[in-house]
Amino acid sequence: MEAFELNAEKRTAKGRAENRRLRRNGRVPAIIYGGNGEPVMLTLEHNDLDHHLDNEAFFSHIIKIHVDGGSTEEVVLRDLQRHPAKPFIEHADFLRIVAGEALRMSVPLHFVGEEECPGVADEDGVVQHNMNDIEIECLPRNLPEYIEVDCSKLHLHDSVHLSELVLPEGVQIVELMGDEEDQTDRTVVSVQVPRAAIELEAEEEAEAEAAAAEEAEAEDAEDGESEGDEADDASGEDEDK
Repeated sequence: MEAFELNAEKRTAKGRAENRRLRRNGRVPAIIYGGNGEPVMLTLEHNDLDHHLDNEAFFSHIIKIHVDGGSTEEVVLRDLQRHPAKPFIEHADFLRIVAGEALRMSVPLHFVGEEECPGVADEDGVVQHNMNDIEIECLPRNLPEYIEVDCSKLHLHDSVHLSELVLPEGVQIVELMGDEEDQTDRTVVSVQVPRAAIELEAEEEAEAEAAAAEEAEAEDAEDGESEGDEADDASGEDEDK
């Protein structure tokens, strides 16, 4: 398991003006909170943090933050604020972890066996991801980087639900905790008919319905003309009399 470490400096000044000044100097305002300690306001080197964010595991991994080259805090990334239009990180929130105390985290799902599953290889289906991550609860030492989802045996219209995932020891899915009526066993992944095929079938059905409607209208028009001719003939016969 990869180790993630960041160097940070404490900050005392706060407010929008101070945060803007920090960002102009390549620093990211941040905070550590939770656990058994008081909140600690920090600044991080922007490029260092941005480099770590390229690794998916950083979002679901225990991170060591060395504060002013002295004390070390073990944390997980809880929230990240990015600039809406520019590639800048504006703020980071870290949650302090405590050994022996369970925590809740969202971890990514890794899908394996998609290409060789019967629903794709033999039945022309496509794999549809209904979820890309799940919220779990576990002790810090049991925190996984990801949860693997095996798709290799799925046929067309088959699916995998939360309750069918294979979890590491000591890990629970939050949506499946508590009383049974409170649980939500959602679909994680399924194999479905390609959307293009569904759309094509719908178009063909619509065209067939339109053609049938036109044919019915034509028949009604012909019936109307026939009735009109019969009426004219009857009228002519009356005049002759």
